[in-house]
Amino acid sequence: MIRNQWYVVLESNEVRKNKLTAVTRMGEKMVFWRSPDGKVVCMVDLCPHLGARLSQGKLVDGHLACPFHGYEYDPSGACVYLPAYGRNGVIPKALKAGTYPTHEAHGYIWIYWGQAEGELQPPLYFDSLTDDFSYISIHQRWPVHYSRMVENQLDVSHLAFVHHNTIGRGGRKVVDGPLVRHQNGLLELWVYNRVDDGRPPVPADKLPEPTRHPFLQFRFPNIWHNWISDDVRVTAAFVPVDEENGLFYGRFYQRITRLPLIKQLILWGGKIGSIVIANQDRRIVSNQWPKKTGLRIGEKIMQSDRAILIYRQEREKLLEASRREK
Repeated sequence: MIRNQWYVVLESNEVRKNKLTAVTRMGEKMVFWRSPDGKVVCMVDLCPHLGARLSQGKLVDGHLACPFHGYEYDPSGACVYLPAYGRNGVIPKALKAGTYPTHEAHGYIWIYWGQAEGELQPPLYFDSLTDDFSYISIHQRWPVHYSRMVENQLDVSHLAFVHHNTIGRGGRKVVDGPLVRHQNGLLELWVYNRVDDGRPPVPADKLPEPTRHPFLQFRFPNIWHNWISDDVRVTAAFVPVDEENGLFYGRFYQRITRLPLIKQLILWGGKIGSIVIANQDRRIVSNQWPKKTGLRIGEKIMQSDRAILIYRQEREKLLEASRREK
């Protein structure tokens, strides 16, 4: 995983008031909870005293109390009450639980996984997904590194095979381009697949300047947007669990109608379709080897894999930068 990045790790409704939510993310055990003002807190699920799991504790007056000896930690991670020292005892400043900065927006919870220096800029989402959209979610666990999940959604040449009876119908196996642009952490992709008529594929630099919005967008490190139409979209957050497992947080968005009954029918239809398509991908991607992708793992990249190559190159740059910042 790339350090010093904002990652979507949960949906907002997974962290409730007065309740602890224990998860594994980025290969680390974490516990999430809400402070009295409703702000999400992300704490390393480890008491710095003697290594107990803080998620087995309880919330007391806006603090997280360790189940072992009752040490209480505030949202910053500082120990504010050490029962063995009494209410007026001097608490060592070094007694502090690990925490990560959080940001909540668009129904998602992000954490900044790394060392925050100075004021952090909040993470970006997708500007075209405005408040007049409604959405429905799906969650799936995939037994593969999140980077393979990302690449699957940037792969334009698998559609006619993996999705031959859904979104890949029509036998458009030849890939012109694709046209890929990357700037400031946002990768945009225009897809030009067609039926094989004997003509060789057109390279990206020979394609005309696009006149429509991109078909796909990916924002580093782990969110993706499929711009199906102005009123129908699909998004996904590829949430890292550990080196061999990830979570697929998919969403189907619509603004075709706001009429409650019709809106729900459209959303549920979109959800069912999204599950079918995701399962087709999951069956293949879960068995890719190695489980984690990389720029130099011996795989043979083709012209049609241009988006995957750019993703790997940029990911490698970010990994190198994060290593230098340690």
